[in-house]
Amino acid sequence: MTIWKWRVHAVVSILHRITGNAMALGGVMLFLWWLVAAASGPEAYQIFMGVATGWFGLLIAFGLTWVFFQHLCSGIRHLIMDSGEGFDLDTSRTLASATLVASTLLTILTWIVIAMTKGL
Repeated sequence: MTIWKWRVHAVVSILHRITGNAMALGGVMLFLWWLVAAASGPEAYQIFMGVATGWFGLLIAFGLTWVFFQHLCSGIRHLIMDSGEGFDLDTSRTLASATLVASTLLTILTWIVIAMTKGL
């Protein structure tokens, strides 16, 4: 039995806190940059859009998409546990692993749809 199998529920629980903070801080910072750029005029907005649609901006967007889905799936896991279910070790491990798989698949699916509709 690997250490991962023993610790996956702890890792996902910690990730839930990290992803919540990443969304709050990273998302707010990006939103504020967009807002200030939009209010500052076309030149500032063009700089923002250049970065946001460039490779680095897309990398950040991809990461924030995974962060969102990981936090969402982990929140659903916590909701299940709040109802009194999923506390036995095998179920906890399964649900924790499922959050990682689901968030990754949802992120990939989202970006496939974006690429198909926007032509990335």
